Amino acid sequence: MGQQEGPADQVAADVKSGSYTVLQVVEALGSSLENPEPRTRARGIQLLSQVLLQCHSLLLEKEGTVVHLILFYENRLKDHHLVIPSVLQGLRALSLCVTLPPGLAVSVLKAIFQEVHVQSLPQVDRHTVYSIITNFMRTREEELKGLGADFTFGFIQVMDGEKDPRNLLVAFRIVYDLISRDYSLGPFVEELFEVTSCYFPIDFTPPPNDPHGIQREDLILSLRAVLASTPRFAEFLLPLLIEKVDSEILSAKLDSLQTLNACCAAYGQKELKDFLPSLWASIRREVFQTASERVEAEGLAALNSLTACLSRSVLRADAEDLLDSFLSNILQDCRHHLCEPDMKLVWPSAKLLQAAAGASARACDHITSHVLPLLLEQFHKHSQSNQRRTILEMILGFLKLQQKWSYEDKDERPLSGFKDQLCSLIFMALTDPNTQLQLVGIRTLTVLGAQPDLLSSGDLELAVGHLYRLSFLEEDSQSCRVAALEASGALATLYPVAFSSHLVPRLAEDLCAEESDLARGDGPTRCSRHPRCLQALSAVSTHSSIVKETLPLLLQHLCQMNRGSMSPGTSEVIAVCQSLQQVAERCQRDPESCWYFHQTAVPCLLALAVQASMPEKEHSVLKKVLLEDEVLAAMVSVIATATTHLSPDLAAQSVAHIVPLFLDGNISFLPENSFSGRFQPFQDGSSGQRRLVALLMAFVCSLPRNVEIPQLNRLMRELLELSCCQSCPFSSTAAAKCFAGLLNKHPAGQQLDEFLQLAEDRVEAGLSSGSCRSQAFALLLWVTKALVLRYHPRSSCLADRLMGLLSDPELGPAAADGFSLLMSDCTDVLTRAGHAEVRIMFRQRFFTDNVPALVRGFHAAPQDVKPNYLKGLSHVLNRLPKPVLLPELPTLLSLLLEALSCPDSVVQLSTLSCLQPLLLEAPQVMSLHIDTLVTKFLNLSASPSMAVRIAALQCMHALTRLPTPVLLPYKPQVIRALAKPLDDKKRLVRKEAVSARGEWFLLGSPGS
Repeated sequence: MGQQEGPADQVAADVKSGSYTVLQVVEALGSSLENPEPRTRARGIQLLSQVLLQCHSLLLEKEGTVVHLILFYENRLKDHHLVIPSVLQGLRALSLCVTLPPGLAVSVLKAIFQEVHVQSLPQVDRHTVYSIITNFMRTREEELKGLGADFTFGFIQVMDGEKDPRNLLVAFRIVYDLISRDYSLGPFVEELFEVTSCYFPIDFTPPPNDPHGIQREDLILSLRAVLASTPRFAEFLLPLLIEKVDSEILSAKLDSLQTLNACCAAYGQKELKDFLPSLWASIRREVFQTASERVEAEGLAALNSLTACLSRSVLRADAEDLLDSFLSNILQDCRHHLCEPDMKLVWPSAKLLQAAAGASARACDHITSHVLPLLLEQFHKHSQSNQRRTILEMILGFLKLQQKWSYEDKDERPLSGFKDQLCSLIFMALTDPNTQLQLVGIRTLTVLGAQPDLLSSGDLELAVGHLYRLSFLEEDSQSCRVAALEASGALATLYPVAFSSHLVPRLAEDLCAEESDLARGDGPTRCSRHPRCLQALSAVSTHSSIVKETLPLLLQHLCQMNRGSMSPGTSEVIAVCQSLQQVAERCQRDPESCWYFHQTAVPCLLALAVQASMPEKEHSVLKKVLLEDEVLAAMVSVIATATTHLSPDLAAQSVAHIVPLFLDGNISFLPENSFSGRFQPFQDGSSGQRRLVALLMAFVCSLPRNVEIPQLNRLMRELLELSCCQSCPFSSTAAAKCFAGLLNKHPAGQQLDEFLQLAEDRVEAGLSSGSCRSQAFALLLWVTKALVLRYHPRSSCLADRLMGLLSDPELGPAAADGFSLLMSDCTDVLTRAGHAEVRIMFRQRFFTDNVPALVRGFHAAPQDVKPNYLKGLSHVLNRLPKPVLLPELPTLLSLLLEALSCPDSVVQLSTLSCLQPLLLEAPQVMSLHIDTLVTKFLNLSASPSMAVRIAALQCMHALTRLPTPVLLPYKPQVIRALAKPLDDKKRLVRKEAVSARGEWFLLGSPGS
């Protein structure tokens, strides 16, 4: 064994199995280890070291093996340079040994420091030395600290001159640990700083295809952690940072400012004191003069950190207040720019002041108390709206900073003394004709109002008056009106009494006036103010006490439309419902408000709808309007939104009233329930009554899953019966959706299987009869979707049945569109918000289970029904996450290209929408079909459908992402063909044509 180099793995395996001990291996290698030829000795030691790396955990202290091995390896450090790498590998193995006797770690490191000139070794061997030091620092910290500053000095010698980034990452980590774990630096602080700071700023570009993956950012962050780890580096580091900030190299500026920012977390006043003027001068210059937004942002961040550092330092009674003098210097250098007539440096100055003010409450008070009077004065000096807007935006910035700090005594707040002037200035801005100034005024009012106990009742009354006026501005001030509504909502949360007293009554008067106008048929007034009044009511419904005033107003207004000679249109009723829905959304944040809204609004809406469905000789206009599809859809949204956030207990109370209303006609819980007839939507009810099943759907399909629904078996059978009613498609679809929504939430078990069997029987019976095939198909579609979403085993059978209908001459096109419904999200039923069971990856699963069958069906189908398969496939692929589609693209692409030839514009649009992202994400695969793609896209750019033309031109644009050599042969043809859509009659088409043609023009040009 001593004469031959047996494989280390085999020897290590024998040691692990107990065939040999480590000492026996050493004895067997004896002749190699003592051979006079250095290369032979090196090979022997290498074998031993490789065995130790695998068997170090087997070494036991009591056997003395470790001591003998350490002494042997230390002695070999004096050997020939060819032997040293193998010796270091052995020492690395021994540094991992947990049974290392005390004192040996120090002995090894002393030997390395004395005998090895580390920087003359190859990279891998230098890395081994760093690994030995790291291992000992992790396991023998107290022993190494016993070396005192000698350990630090030894490591400085090891690291000095290191250039390899792999080694530097380890070396920087060792320096960081030296400092953070309180190793003695002794008199070598400056030397340790010099040996690390010589790499600052990092200038490293990783080579292409670097297998190590070391990035410049890794080195920057590692070095920054070292430099910012101790205040003892401050006297050496801060002059270096100032020098680099003042240099012309952008990366050096950024790195220096970011490092300064990091240092401020560890430094105190003592370290910063002598350098504050120079640091401020450098930061000020960068913010005033830089052309780089990143440098400006980092400069402001560094100023903020400096100010925060000075703010938190504890002052002795006799110490100079550096924060006060530092802020005074900032104010001195910036305040005169705020007063310059041309306002050239006003924003840089404001940014510097705000960066400092945002660091602490003390800094904020100091700067705000000096700057606010100046800005208020400047606002009145300047008469132009643009200049006033700039000044008000600066004031807004300082007000936002005040929100960061809390004050126990409101008299201490610096804003208290300026409140009247600020209010006067804001109200001036709100009455200015300039829209941009009004917008800033609204934002400033919102921020000022957020200061607790600052505004008086008189201020609030004026503020509410201005917001009321701004909420009714004309269309050309849309942005201002929206901002006023948002501000009203934000402030109403803080000041509900003020808005209840001063705004809600005025809006109530406006509604009454609108009702009078509506009765007289005064169209113009109604059109302009009615929706805005409703929007304002919903916007301020952000507090429970206000909701109790606005909700009855809105419901009363809806009821009032049913009385007298008023003639509301569909849009007016929908506008009221939309406002109710917005109020319901705001109430979802508060359980008490949510329940109040539900028990107030839902019975009222149901009562109005039931009243409208009653047979009467003379229907009022509202009754006719309430039964229209669009209005019922709006009411569905209100009821669903009011139900989704109910607690199970409260939802159970509500369901006990609403389900019997529809099944038994129990109207006792409805307000004003003296109706002219019985309410029996599932029995012999009129068409109008059956339409109200949509409202039942909105309620029961939004309940939490654990709420028990009374008479569920009967309800499901009634819904199933109504779903195949051919006299009213709206009712049958609503019943099918309601059945599907309940099916989706129903727990697995015998009852669910029975409901499913009933549904399948009903579907088959309906599809086989000619009278109600479309209704049976709709039921099949919705039940399939309910099961697909929850991964139910029966979903695959229903999906197969749906695929079978693609060949049906009557239902084939509808079945193809049905795949779009299966893959898309609904808004009224089967939603996550409505507590439906929606599995995360249902689309991917549907694709995996059904697309192969779709493809097979396409190839086997007659020519006349192939478009149906293409349409269904296009819908599935268009809504599939692209990472799932990309691996399947080669097999499906030919079908997608064939779909572009389908005459159906829906298929064309869906396929184009699917192809466009694929052109960007899979250019190599798409390049194989470039001829077909160019031809079909250009043909579709002349489609009769504007949407198809736009999508085709967007795909032509995306084609330019393909490899240039593939595209160049088509460049002349494409540029000629794209000249035609430049004259398209639609502006959006012309815009896409210009964009696409420009990219094709640039194709192949230098720099493109």
